[in-house]
Amino acid sequence: MSNTALVTGASSGIGREFARYHASKGGDLIITARRIKELDALKDELEQKHGVSVKTVPLDLAAEGGARALYEAIKGHRIDILINNAGFGGHGKFLDRGIEADMPMLDLNINALVQLCHLVGKDMVARGSGKVLNVSSSGAYQPGPLQATYFASKAFVSTLSPALDFEWRPHGVTVTTLEPGFVETEFAKTAAMDKMAKMNEGAAQPQSVAKFGYDAMLKGKLRVVNDPKMRFMLNWLVPLLPRRMVMKTVYDMQMK
Repeated sequence: MSNTALVTGASSGIGREFARYHASKGGDLIITARRIKELDALKDELEQKHGVSVKTVPLDLAAEGGARALYEAIKGHRIDILINNAGFGGHGKFLDRGIEADMPMLDLNINALVQLCHLVGKDMVARGSGKVLNVSSSGAYQPGPLQATYFASKAFVSTLSPALDFEWRPHGVTVTTLEPGFVETEFAKTAAMDKMAKMNEGAAQPQSVAKFGYDAMLKGKLRVVNDPKMRFMLNWLVPLLPRRMVMKTVYDMQMK
């Protein structure tokens, strides 16, 4: 039986660990990211270690037509699992960062994800089977001063995904949203948050986050947070607190 996963943002971090975990289960892969060298190295590693087939598609999903180009490149392949992992953040005041910094973020975090859900999801629904895992963030639960656009983009993902699950589940397709807290990846450096990364001693490892999200996807869960303490706080404490208090707390954390 086919068991092919398409993983975006697979050249590092959680995306790379998704690919490794899927390959360890004997599944074939299509991996995509901008960095060709890293994709080729991962392909060689997984094929040699697990005897699976790995196809690489190096491209920029944030570029205009990126999602369509990826879909065209994988035509003829049955995608059983879609893992929308690609994304990035950015730190700073909304006006200071400049719109030219935020628009590519929205193109990747939202536009590319929506297009891939539509293109690949349509095939899954027509076939009557498939699983989608959309990587969001714990930031989806509240506004994020100093990361306003990033938090908002993840709130979009966390709202879209359950709605798609509701529409697609009767047709044999489930959609799971993974909402991790801080994870030790290249994300912090890309988002100019290196100091926060050093301060956050409780940061999760990408391997454990990927396994948690992947296993939740197989079970068809809806929205999952990998850290139990954060899960309790986000679901039971944050909704009860005054909104301005929550934003002030987020702001103070970012300022550190």
